[in-house]
Amino acid sequence: MSSSINALVFDVYGTLFDVYSVKEKCDELFDGKGEEISILWRQKQLEYSFLRQLMGQYEPFIDITRDSLKYAINKLNLEYNQEKELVLLEEYKNLSHYPEVETVLKEMKPKKLAVFSNGSRDMLEPLIQNSGLSSLFDEIISVDDIKQYKPTPASYSYCLKVLGLEREEILFMSSNGWDISGAKNFGFKTAWINRNKLPIEELNQKPHTIYKDLNGIMEWK
Repeated sequence: MSSSINALVFDVYGTLFDVYSVKEKCDELFDGKGEEISILWRQKQLEYSFLRQLMGQYEPFIDITRDSLKYAINKLNLEYNQEKELVLLEEYKNLSHYPEVETVLKEMKPKKLAVFSNGSRDMLEPLIQNSGLSSLFDEIISVDDIKQYKPTPASYSYCLKVLGLEREEILFMSSNGWDISGAKNFGFKTAWINRNKLPIEELNQKPHTIYKDLNGIMEWK
């Protein structure tokens, strides 16, 4: 399967790193409300990025992450303050990566490896550095460089430009169905890392392959 694939491109949030690993810190600060906060926080984080793209009102992902956290806390009628905000935003730089990630990346290293994320560099670079995975990646690509969130075609086009490859040379991986749909629409080969056993999005962009975790991509060696 790998003969034409020269680069493996990974989404970050939900694909390599567990966004819900903030739950424990949320629990500490908000007396057992961590699960509710983490779920609503992520939901609004995605929603705000899509809405700002549609509205033509781009803001870096760190600001969207802050705004969505504030919304989640207010929605749950909890006490919001800047000190707690700073603690939780810092936690986003220390998310847990999924158990198989490091092993799979090392096995696939002969190929070019890159991350491509809606995250801004002030979130992505510390996260990857703190995880101990930075030496395994050839490129860290952020949509913040061009102010175009995935799944816009412009965002995937920028990724392609940075890598200097043809579309068919790239295997793009994400746990987010909407991201896979956008990448497939653009022309990337796609592998949906369906960690949550969800149905395929009804966007007429079926993934090329589907795996339950990143171990599945080993067949692209």
